[in-house]
Amino acid sequence: MLRAYIQAALKHAEYRKLQDGTWFAEIAGYAGVWANAGTVEECRQDLAEVLEEWLLLKIRDRDTLPIVDGIEIAFRQEALV
Repeated sequence: MLRAYIQAALKHAEYRKLQDGTWFAEIAGYAGVWANAGTVEECRQDLAEVLEEWLLLKIRDRDTLPIVDGIEIAFRQEALV
């Protein structure tokens, strides 16, 4: 599920080549998730890693995550015994 979520989110990434020749990418709605690398391929790889780490922190903290392409990561409420 996490892999599918990341792949779906990456489809919405915006890439641009900077004046220094490097590539910058970010995904709208994912504050702080961005990457910068020498090639567009490296940039996409770095962006996927940053997104994965961001998601793990959000999941750990049980923060609300954006729904992307119908994929939702939600948390179940555990019953107290």
